[in-house]
This record gives sequence, C-alpha cells and structure tokens, in this order.
Amino acid sequence: MMKRVVVPAVVTPLVLLSTAWGAFTLSKSRAHQLFAELITRAETPDSVVALTFDDGPVPFFTDSVLATLDEFDAEATFFVVGAGVQRNPDLAREIVARGHDLANHSFRHDPLLLKSPSFIRREIEATDALIRAAGHEGDIYVRPPYGKRLIGLPLYLRSRDRPVVLWDLEPDTYHAHADGMTWHVLENVRPGSIILLHVEIPSRTEERSALREILSALRARGYRFVTLTELLQDGGRRPMTSAPSAER
Repeated sequence: MMKRVVVPAVVTPLVLLSTAWGAFTLSKSRAHQLFAELITRAETPDSVVALTFDDGPVPFFTDSVLATLDEFDAEATFFVVGAGVQRNPDLAREIVARGHDLANHSFRHDPLLLKSPSFIRREIEATDALIRAAGHEGDIYVRPPYGKRLIGLPLYLRSRDRPVVLWDLEPDTYHAHADGMTWHVLENVRPGSIILLHVEIPSRTEERSALREILSALRARGYRFVTLTELLQDGGRRPMTSAPSAER
C-alpha cells in the first residue's frame, strides 16, 4: 500500500516567504534581471562618466542644474517623469537644446512592480511621446522608478529591444551631505561609470552642492561628462551588461 507523505504545515509559509524574498531581492538587483538587457555601466578605456538625474523636470531647480552643467561644459542625461514634462514642456525642450539627453523614468513615477502589461505600456509610451515632442532624437533609455522591476517591464522592453539602464554609483544612498557624496564618487568611480543623482528634487540642497563638487573633482582627474548616448554608443563600444538568462 502506498504511504502518504505528510508535509508539515510550516513548510508552505516558509516556501512562500522565501519566494517573496527572492522576488524582492531580484526586483532591486543591479547585477541580475530576468528577460531584458540590464546596463549599470559601460566598458570603455576612456576617462568618461555619465551623470544621470532622476525625477525632473522641476522649475527653478532644473534651471539651476543646467546652469551648473554649463559652467563645467558637462553633458548629462535627465531621466524625466512624463507628468513633469507634460507640466513643463519648455523646460524639457531647454534640456535638449543645451545638448543633454532625455530618458524615460515612467509617467507617474509609480512603482512598476505587479502592474498589468497595459499599465506598463502606457507609462512608458506616454513618456516616450513627450520626450520626442521635446526634441530628443535617438534611443530613449528607460529607468524604472526606484530602480525596481521584475517581470512586466523587462518583458515589455525585451519585446522592443530596449535595455533597462540603472547605475553603478548612487552616492545619496550612503551619504546625506555634499562632502560625503563627493567622497563616495571619488573613491568608487571608474571609466564608464553611470552616476545617479536626484538634484532636481527641491529638498536636495546638499546633493546640488555635491554635483558642483563632483564636477570639479572629476574634471581635475581628467574625466569628461557625456550623455548616455555617447557613453554607450561612442565608437561602437559594447555596454557592460547583465545579459538575459533564463537561469536568473
């Protein structure tokens, strides 16, 4: 007679908890991703970095950032929120006119985890349309809100041969003051780094001060500041990526 296997009642909750924790960890990983290409920095021998700014455009504060970039003759990439571009189309056009990239940070800045395919498509495509209307040409890179993604967004982007672009330096995660943020960048930067800053948020006074210090210090080390378009495509160099894999 076949014996029944009794599974302890505690096993199912543990399995669910382990699965949930694994999904949470994967959703914010900078090293691994399901389905789509993941870029966190570029492989290049040149002393170049890409400054990337999330969550704008915001009147006055974006203007201040643009003035600082002009002072250092630096190019950058602005990961804009579609709703902000809709409210401030002239500011988005000014970013492009000054030689910077616009990139996609969703329309509402809502987390894109556990969202329907139609919701994700609307968030990305509505923002793409506003970016095009502002005059941006070429590829439009995508960075999910909070850097979090799991299945829906990578699947959508893979179907359109578009990568997720994150970062390898995020100084405001580790430091609250300008000198600490600058130190973090100087200690960890390398050719091809993608640096994340939130300098357009009104409360980020220290971060705007750090931007000036970072520009000055890296310029003294011989670094140039380029857009993501130049960083990832210049000379046909291949981006350093976490390649799609069914095993991840």
